[in-house]
Amino acid sequence: MNRRDFLKRSLVYGGTTGLAIMGTGAAASLISACTASDKYDAVIANGWIYAGDGKEPLLGSVGIKGGKIAAIGNLGSIEDLRRECKTVVDAKEMAVTPGFIDIHSHSDTNYFDCPLGDSRIYQGITTEVCGNCGDSPFPYSDQKYAEHKDELRHGYPYWQDADGYLDALRKNKVGVNFLSYVGFGMLRSAVVGDNNVPPTKEQLDKMCQLLDHEMEVGIIGMSTGLEYTPDAYASTDEIAELCKVVAKHNGLFAIHMRNEDDYVEEAIAEAIEIARRSGVRLQISHLKAQNEPNWGKLPNMLRLIDDAKASGIDVAFDRYPYAAFSTGLGTFIPTDMRQGTFEERMGRLKDEKIAAEIGKYAVSRVKRLGGPQNVLIAACKNPDNVQFSGKNIAECCAMTGKSEWEMIRYLLISENLGVQMAGFAMKEDNLKTLYAHPLAMPASDGSVYSPEGVLSEAIPHPRSYGTMPRFLGKYVREDKVIDWPEAIRKCTSLPASRLNLKDRGLLLPNYAADIVVFDKETIKDTADYINPHQFPDGIAHVFVNGNHTIENKSQPGSQVWLPGRQSHWHSCGSQVWQPR
Repeated sequence: MNRRDFLKRSLVYGGTTGLAIMGTGAAASLISACTASDKYDAVIANGWIYAGDGKEPLLGSVGIKGGKIAAIGNLGSIEDLRRECKTVVDAKEMAVTPGFIDIHSHSDTNYFDCPLGDSRIYQGITTEVCGNCGDSPFPYSDQKYAEHKDELRHGYPYWQDADGYLDALRKNKVGVNFLSYVGFGMLRSAVVGDNNVPPTKEQLDKMCQLLDHEMEVGIIGMSTGLEYTPDAYASTDEIAELCKVVAKHNGLFAIHMRNEDDYVEEAIAEAIEIARRSGVRLQISHLKAQNEPNWGKLPNMLRLIDDAKASGIDVAFDRYPYAAFSTGLGTFIPTDMRQGTFEERMGRLKDEKIAAEIGKYAVSRVKRLGGPQNVLIAACKNPDNVQFSGKNIAECCAMTGKSEWEMIRYLLISENLGVQMAGFAMKEDNLKTLYAHPLAMPASDGSVYSPEGVLSEAIPHPRSYGTMPRFLGKYVREDKVIDWPEAIRKCTSLPASRLNLKDRGLLLPNYAADIVVFDKETIKDTADYINPHQFPDGIAHVFVNGNHTIENKSQPGSQVWLPGRQSHWHSCGSQVWQPR
């Protein structure tokens, strides 16, 4: 989307008004919504300003006032600005860009342990979208909520709906801008339950009513995790009916598809069919072709998406910049064996006869991934299993003398099914092809973590710390897959347009002052699979809503916004604002 089209959309849908735009690209001397005599709360001076629209940058300054961008261009010398402004940052000809938007993440409840958003904000992410892959911290059925409302689930309260969850986040004052989908798996669990049964008409109507309510209070759409349960038990027809509700609100449908390896093309066709039937806007999550026999399918996968776009389907996709995926080791259990209560699932693993059948499926999964050396075990909570954290299944088997299935079964049982894994199943060249596509954008598929506190005990996928710096450092600077203006568009205005954000994703007057200052020559990720709790290099400053959140690796904190009632936006601090 070019700058003119984005502005037109913003103005039509109640975004900023009264913009004075004089020139574009490097020829623009000033883009301003204020007078020369205005003072600024902060100025970022002497930087290469990338507006986020895919155009070449201009060398100049960005003035910030009241949490908004007040002016862009030649705002005077640094010496003069320092006499007039509270804060002046000398960007030293570094890149100055809109804050990065992570359209696919899983931070959800981690913000209660890391409210400032350490691994998010240090990589330049100022806005992130949670509730992905069919999972969100809400809703629950009336019965389950009544039974557990005074208890904790994984250390957090039970929230019956989005209102309670978002109110809790506001009180916690999280450090980045935050949006959420409602997870289809949670909707289905709340109404139908966790077993492989179709919904009755009454149950489907109830799910639609719940979804409609969540959209009314500010949720941006619905996500699915069709490789997981209970999502996997849903038919195409069932999902399409719910997507009609999302479409009514002009929301976004984020689909973790039913398959990402042997049947990935069929899964894409199903996603497109759901969008066609419902009229919903479609976001294909972490698009990939897993396992070597499927790597050659990528050209046809992209052809299916391009044909859908040409036919009128509003579709785009995202992808994390790593060749390994991350998921639960429980996906090595067949979907039919995952239904029911926790006790029922554990009972099947402990039953020797049933476990032998599960083992056949698990070993076939390992084989399709290329062998046990390609399955990395992340953090284990059981003290007896800490030795296996950061080791692959082949190494674990060598340490214990167990077979592949014996090792997997032991870990699932001893860790109460809560084992995260990384699978090295993707081709590097395919990543380059994906990022070169105009509909692609980077997204972490990770969570917020911190090197300090309880979250430091986990061993997350490095994408939680390094997604945006890796995308820019490796695929843009080193591999030159796309140029810098287009890469920054993919991190900013492209996801903003998918999310219908009217004052974020571009550097323009009256837009929110979410800004990243980074060195194009040094930006890179430093986190890896063994030592993931490492902040990236090259990012010098981050502003969130005009607050200088990152200054040379210090983190004062920031005021942020969250979806509130009647789809307005509220800050987590003492001020409340609503865009018109």
